[in-house]
Amino acid sequence: MSGNSKRRYIRLDVISGKNLQVPSQRVPAGIYVSINVDSQRLWKSTTGVLSSENSVAWGDAVTMQSPRSLLGAVRRVILYRSSHALPAFSVEIRASYEAGRMLGNGEVIGKLQMSWGEVLNHGDESFDLSFPPVCGIHPSLTLKAAVVQACDDQDGVQPNSLVDCEMIRHTDAGHTQFAKYIASKTVSHLSAAVEHFQLVLDQCPASHPDHAAALTNLAWARLKGYIRKDLQDIDTTISLFRHTLALRPQRHPDHPLSLYNLTEALRRRHRKKSTAADIRESAQLYHELLPLCPEGTYLCSIASGKNGVDYVIYECNKLPTDASDEGICLRRVVLELCPVGHQRRPRALGKLSNALESRFTQSGNIDDLDECIQFRREAVSLCPEEHTDHDIYLNNLALSLIYRFRHQGNPDDLDGAISLYEEALLLCPVGHESRDVSLNTLGGALVTRFNERGARDDITRAISLRREALTLRPPGHPRRDTTLNNLALALKTRYDELGVSEDLNEAIDLYRESLRIRRLDHPERHRTLFNLSSALCSRFMHTRKDEDVEEAIDLCQQSLEALPSLHPDRYFSYMWLQEAYLSRYRVQLNPADLSLAVENFRLASGHPTQGFPNRIDTALKWVDEAESHQHGSALEAYQVCLELFDSHVMTRSSIIARREAATAFNGANSLPVDAASCAIRFDNLRHAVVLVEQGRGQQWSLASRLKTPVDDLESAYPTLSRNYLELSKRVSNAVQSSATTTDRAAADRAATEYRALTRQWESAVAEIRNIKDFSRFLLPPAYEDLQAAARHGPVIILVASQYSCDAIIVPTSGEPHHVPLPSIALADLTILKDRFTRAIRHASRMNPKEMRTDLIVLLRIVWDEIMLPIVNVLENVLKVRRHSRIWLCPTAAFTSIPLHAAHPFLTKPDRSKEPCLEDLYVCSYTPTLSALVRSRQMMKKRVTPSFVTIGQGQPGTGKGKALLAVDSELELVRKLVPATASHTTISGDAATRAGALKALESNTWVHLACHGKQDPAQPYHSHFVMRDEDVTLLDIMEKDIPRAEFAFLSACHTAVGDKETPDEVVHLAAGLQFAGFKSVVGTLWEVDDSVAKHVVEAFYKYMFHPKEEGIMDCAKAAWALNCATRAVKTKVPLEQRMVFVHIGV
Repeated sequence: MSGNSKRRYIRLDVISGKNLQVPSQRVPAGIYVSINVDSQRLWKSTTGVLSSENSVAWGDAVTMQSPRSLLGAVRRVILYRSSHALPAFSVEIRASYEAGRMLGNGEVIGKLQMSWGEVLNHGDESFDLSFPPVCGIHPSLTLKAAVVQACDDQDGVQPNSLVDCEMIRHTDAGHTQFAKYIASKTVSHLSAAVEHFQLVLDQCPASHPDHAAALTNLAWARLKGYIRKDLQDIDTTISLFRHTLALRPQRHPDHPLSLYNLTEALRRRHRKKSTAADIRESAQLYHELLPLCPEGTYLCSIASGKNGVDYVIYECNKLPTDASDEGICLRRVVLELCPVGHQRRPRALGKLSNALESRFTQSGNIDDLDECIQFRREAVSLCPEEHTDHDIYLNNLALSLIYRFRHQGNPDDLDGAISLYEEALLLCPVGHESRDVSLNTLGGALVTRFNERGARDDITRAISLRREALTLRPPGHPRRDTTLNNLALALKTRYDELGVSEDLNEAIDLYRESLRIRRLDHPERHRTLFNLSSALCSRFMHTRKDEDVEEAIDLCQQSLEALPSLHPDRYFSYMWLQEAYLSRYRVQLNPADLSLAVENFRLASGHPTQGFPNRIDTALKWVDEAESHQHGSALEAYQVCLELFDSHVMTRSSIIARREAATAFNGANSLPVDAASCAIRFDNLRHAVVLVEQGRGQQWSLASRLKTPVDDLESAYPTLSRNYLELSKRVSNAVQSSATTTDRAAADRAATEYRALTRQWESAVAEIRNIKDFSRFLLPPAYEDLQAAARHGPVIILVASQYSCDAIIVPTSGEPHHVPLPSIALADLTILKDRFTRAIRHASRMNPKEMRTDLIVLLRIVWDEIMLPIVNVLENVLKVRRHSRIWLCPTAAFTSIPLHAAHPFLTKPDRSKEPCLEDLYVCSYTPTLSALVRSRQMMKKRVTPSFVTIGQGQPGTGKGKALLAVDSELELVRKLVPATASHTTISGDAATRAGALKALESNTWVHLACHGKQDPAQPYHSHFVMRDEDVTLLDIMEKDIPRAEFAFLSACHTAVGDKETPDEVVHLAAGLQFAGFKSVVGTLWEVDDSVAKHVVEAFYKYMFHPKEEGIMDCAKAAWALNCATRAVKTKVPLEQRMVFVHIGV
């Protein structure tokens, strides 16, 4: 055995430390322990991270080999507990200000000299060492010491980095002097510390690895001197910290501490100088720092405390609203510094939402407003009713909803705002400091609702609330001008409705007083200018005093001069300026004034930062005035209207919301036909076809953009094609998912996400249009594109406008033909529609053999006044052969009239019958020309046919009477289907919603026999009745079945449009055509299933004749229906033959 084998060693475990206070009060990078023998460092521990509880856990150990004399002495200590002179043993706790390479030995927290006996007198148990107090608290270490037989690896031993000895001495001396300064406040110690640190810095050039550490030590000493007012120069100190941070980039171990040091210097300067730039920069630095501070560390607790980020948040929240990109970026940073649960989060939400709202009012970006509403909803949810600021958060949320209502026109926003304002007013009783605000804001919302819905109680209460608010803002009040303007606006609104001149005169006086109070640089002075202009215009029309209208024009021009070119409020200046010019024109009849009014209509409707609802209202008024005065801009006004409608409806993220948007404007329903009528009067038939197509079937048009075939694009540019198709799918899915959202906050988020997707989709479309051969990709089709609908026969568009009723025939080639219908007007069509409804209802109660006299009279009118002039052109001008295909595309009131059944009911002299429409031509309908073109394009992909019959004759309770003939009808159809097609039947309990939808997706041919119901209030809820749940039009629209071919809808009301928006052609048959079925047979009214089977049987016999050949061609459906309805004349009464119509190819 070797001599070394009998040596003994002392193992010392450094377990942990607590109450570790740094004398200089500086934040350390870490804490380490030093073991010294005879004043020489024998070992130092790792540098442990100081916790928020001022403790460190090391778990380091050192095994010390002693000389024999020392070991013998140690042995005697253990055995006899006698005292001998041994080498001095001491323990130090030091703070390190560098997490990586250290400069010097750091700052002493505590030092303790002790005997070896005190170290080894604890057996195998751990023990605590208490050090002299620092700031009144005793630091302590937990150690464990033992004599061991063998030397382990030197766990935790770190060789001391040897740097220049003089630099170390000066650094350590600097720390010592600085600690004395903190304890004694003696400036000479600060001067000595700064001198030592400066000497070290002088010896560390910029390239030296310790340069950053030297900079930090000097900067920190200077900062403390500044804080204690012993030094005045803070700017140099901050420059030193900035230099340090630049030398310690991200991922440098000392980067977090360097961030903190700079924020502390900036905070201190801000406290003395209130420099906004300092607090903004501090927020940015804390945003970077906090994620780098592990939870539970001392740095994290200091940075997160009241003198750290909390101070920065508080001071940032005191900054004025800044709607610039930089200002909003700062607000986002501050919000991220206030996570959920942070006490300052509601205020941070409020400040960010204020900045977003301010930017919205300047730029009109709806995304800013949506985000503002989202943040304000959260702020309201975080502040319970008893919170002192609850009324403020309610008012703010309500205001942003009012802004969005004005921008987008969603009535839910208006109703929600009024509810919030009412709640806020309840929290502000008489005497409350904020009552004037709540009175004003609720009054404004009631004025808005009065303008929308006309309830006089709203405007009466609005005036009352604002009069009370004015009493709370007497002369000299800083916001009296605003309340004067608001009360005047309410009075002017009531004057416009009731015409009481006292209201108008008082409004003018109030506007003038508000204008006198408001400074020239007041941010809302322009509003008082154009509001007063509006009131003066109204008085001019009453009194005819020229000075009123001249002043009105001047005021509007002043308001325009005060606003930048893209400010949203320029829209109102344009509008009131056109009103002034138009008022003067009505009195003086100077054509120049009418031209100026039209120019301002043009500017207002085209103002890009104003919301679509206001611009649409303007364009509609432009249309009315241009038509009224027969101005040449009428056609342009219609075009602008249609384009704005298209853009507005596209912003809605659900199909139902789109319909609500389309029906929200008075006079908008007739816009497509009135536009076409205008183009006809301008003798521009091609443009008339394009306009009526652009305005009709808008819902289908928007949705079909997302399903447009891209075969040509795919073959030439596959990557672009895939990107476009993926985005189209995502937008379509977003539309469908948001249709079921009821939570307002969730709906807001969905709308924002939808718009972001839409912008991506629009960018993809723009990229495709940049390619030469695809320059018109998804643009409204030109006449040449639409004429493709007439490839297999002419399409007749029937235009029912308040200005004229006309037909436009789009032939297979060449120019469209105009067929005036002078003997019938829009009012006549409305009467005719009602008479048909009564006649059909009466016929359903008659004996099948009875003569349908009322219907015969009505069908003669349809023949004589509508279809005969068209037939004359088809036969005599276009030379369309008899029994050819024709397509009817009715608009407005024409959609409710059975045009296909037009009949003269005359007998010729030779006793032969005068032919009716179905004798002359095979007649089909199409919702729009584009729908027919799209169906034809999809005919290119034909697959092996599969046929499914779906029947539900026993619906659930409350869903309608039993249909006893359904099962026999299904069996009849099954027998007539060619054997070449696979065939399945779904009926009874299997005919569920899920089963029916799956069958629609899985088969190319469908026959459906069940109850069909049109929902007059919400046509997208129209449905087929199944055993459990209904199959709605929305369900059908969600499907994409490009290989589907034919559907026979043997159910009631499947081809009846929406009464409120007939030009949208929203019905079940159109839905199936949109989903992919190229050819559809539907019904206009209630079907009698006991006689319908005769039509069904005859139809399929003709459709599949000869059955043996097994040919299934959906393009034969119109001919087969034509033959079938004529073949069953003796079996089926007239109204049940007329009920079936064909739609599609």
